[in-house]
Amino acid sequence: MPPPDIRPPDDPLAERRRRFEEIYAAGHDPVLGYALRRTANSHDAADVLAETFLTVWRRLDDVPPGEQTRPWLYGVARRVLANHHRGERRRLALGDRLRADLAEALQDVAPAEPHPVTEALNRVSEDDRELLTLTAWEGLDPGQIAVVLGCSRNAVRIRLHRARRRLAREMERHGGAFEMPAPRVAVVKGDNA
Repeated sequence: MPPPDIRPPDDPLAERRRRFEEIYAAGHDPVLGYALRRTANSHDAADVLAETFLTVWRRLDDVPPGEQTRPWLYGVARRVLANHHRGERRRLALGDRLRADLAEALQDVAPAEPHPVTEALNRVSEDDRELLTLTAWEGLDPGQIAVVLGCSRNAVRIRLHRARRRLAREMERHGGAFEMPAPRVAVVKGDNA
């Protein structure tokens, strides 16, 4: 009696992955070139390329073999580009409408004199301005700012202290009186025995 066939069963996912990789390797450069010639910048082209190959992965069983693969990829890329351009037109139309609404709302408002704090804030570094506005305008505490900036809470406290001092110097330098606000202290409510 012959020995049983000991080959491992076919792995359908491995076969699917292999087929996708072959299509990707052969189609990447042509589809990227197609997208680059039809978009405003390389970032948009990269988005179109990614969306095209995501569609390929989802519809891998529909991809025709051989010489028909590349035209099929161009067809997918063409539809992705159409969606991209429609989305771009919607974003531009929304931006135009918002600008018009804002202009209409502000037409009766007289321009205000710049506040000395705003002027001083514009003279400090962008990093200092970000820290100060995250605290003052967004109302974030140092722990929350640490999450936004991707650093430690202690680093935020140190940077914030230095940014406040630089802002105060800018205020003094240009004739504005500026008093540093007292740090907020958390009050814990409980039994007072």
